[in-house]
Amino acid sequence: MMMFPKTGFANPADPDPGLTIIGPREGYTPQIGTLVSMMAFCRSAVVRSVKGLSPDQLDFLLDDKANSIGALLYHLAALDAIFNEITFKGVEWGKWDDSFAKKYEVAMNLGDPARKAIKGNSLDFYLNLLQATRETTLAEFKKRDDQWMMIVDKTWAWGPTNNYCKWFHVCEHESHHQGQIALIKTRVPGIKSSNE
Repeated sequence: MMMFPKTGFANPADPDPGLTIIGPREGYTPQIGTLVSMMAFCRSAVVRSVKGLSPDQLDFLLDDKANSIGALLYHLAALDAIFNEITFKGVEWGKWDDSFAKKYEVAMNLGDPARKAIKGNSLDFYLNLLQATRETTLAEFKKRDDQWMMIVDKTWAWGPTNNYCKWFHVCEHESHHQGQIALIKTRVPGIKSSNE
């Protein structure tokens, strides 16, 4: 009999007992609620993967071209915040105000500026930032409906793209970076793998 690996996703102690039910959520229209459930699942995986990491572990770099786990966490918060600006406020990419740019652009773009600027922070710093940006997203989703999700932006960089796809990109982006975080953790000194 084949057994699935223990991933930690379905944890009875999880504050969201419906985490492994993908579908509509109370307080949202059906399509938005379904997306919210996917976003919650991905976010849970990210949060579990960084549990207990120290600032030094969050700052660890595989090499001089890599991003740290801390920078990736900040990047995910920045992505939520930037898509808030774009989809909820109608701000064009890169046209946000100076205070917003100062807070999020380095994290959004990553690379050498992020390696220099995003370090020395506690895990709580990143988790609070992720929570604050996501709370804003969820509050804004509650003000919208499935018809809004289907609105197509014909000027989007990838070609015609609806709001659903823009926010699904945020979801899959989180999954993508969770994979990077998992890889980085296998190289961080002092972290034992789950197989040890």
